[in-house]
Amino acid sequence: MIRKAVRRTGLAFLLTLAAFAGHPGSAELSAEPVVTASGARIAGDQARTRFVFDLSEAVEMTVFSLADPYRIVIDLPPLRFSFDQGTNSLGRGLIARWRYGQFSSEGSRLILDLAGPASVDRSFVLPAQNGQPARLVVDLLKTTPDAFRAVAAAASVRAASQAQRIRKTDRLPVGAGRRVRPLIVLDPGHGGVDTGAVGRKRIPEKTIVLDFSSMLKHKLEETGEFEVKMTRTEDVFVRLKDRVDFARRLEADLMISIHADSVRQRSVKGASVYTLSDRASDAISAELAEGETRSEVLAGLHIADATEEVSDILLDLTRRETTNFSIHAKRQVVTSMGKSIPLVNNPMRSAAFRVLRAPDVPSILVELGFLSNRDDEKRLLTAEWRERAADAIVHSLQTFFAARLAKSSEQSEPKVE
Repeated sequence: MIRKAVRRTGLAFLLTLAAFAGHPGSAELSAEPVVTASGARIAGDQARTRFVFDLSEAVEMTVFSLADPYRIVIDLPPLRFSFDQGTNSLGRGLIARWRYGQFSSEGSRLILDLAGPASVDRSFVLPAQNGQPARLVVDLLKTTPDAFRAVAAAASVRAASQAQRIRKTDRLPVGAGRRVRPLIVLDPGHGGVDTGAVGRKRIPEKTIVLDFSSMLKHKLEETGEFEVKMTRTEDVFVRLKDRVDFARRLEADLMISIHADSVRQRSVKGASVYTLSDRASDAISAELAEGETRSEVLAGLHIADATEEVSDILLDLTRRETTNFSIHAKRQVVTSMGKSIPLVNNPMRSAAFRVLRAPDVPSILVELGFLSNRDDEKRLLTAEWRERAADAIVHSLQTFFAARLAKSSEQSEPKVE
């Protein structure tokens, strides 16, 4: 299922790669792995190459590309490496050599160092059967440097959402696939000493969005398709950083921050959906992002510059993938909401909201409407409108994640010799 987390510094990454270059399997796992890797083989030539990895049972994997130098990375649950004496890391065809080892306490990693640019034509895992081990298979095709770099930069939704965080509990049952429900984190804005916006009816934003988020959580759970958590379930103050950290600790598949703010232009009305951008898409978006930080100052916090630049190519890749995933989710939510409730002009917007800054958790911010507008306030306080808005979001997430699951579902594969 769709997952995501790249939580380490560049130094940790370099140390891990250094470990790969040494004696394979020299690092000890913090938890005893139950899946054993027993062998590997490579077949093919400079035009097409197949890499086969033997396992005691089928597991989930994530495959993605990295440039400079050309590499194919395969992330797996923790493995016990138990190769025959004759097994070596020498390559063939498009693979110059390959490395393996523990990447973190939660996973192992294979790295295929390529002789030149190559694309992943297919990647799949066959279950153990007829006395044969389970087999992980990656088929590579020769490609151009420009095409390789384009793939490495964009990667795939699945690679970004699952990279570095497949656990041993995610093993596939022998001979069968396993679908894990997406985990959605709902983030009702404001709370406690931070009331958020207050309209003419004097009902604060913090109360409106908490009630709406609770209803949305119930509706999502009723479908049986999602696991849902909330950053707050009562009228308490939660720092923006703690909201983001909450979603990251849970390794959420999507975080949805819910708001109903006020702006100086009282004529502005309608729902909108935001993704992260250092430059606001418009003046109103910039005003809302500034107000987000102002809320923490008003709550009595000292706001320091918490921006952390990490020089890590995998983290940068994940940030780009997270942004891409978030934008697709935003489009789907806007499309669905637009059929049920009024939207603001140009409802797909972006701004530098701190609550959207998780590098490894796709995040969107839904503005249900503006309490500064009389019509929006009336709608926000109407049970029938809230039901339609919540149903629209539920439908959008069902559609969105169904498409992601369809992309990641393994198709029947040919027999591997």
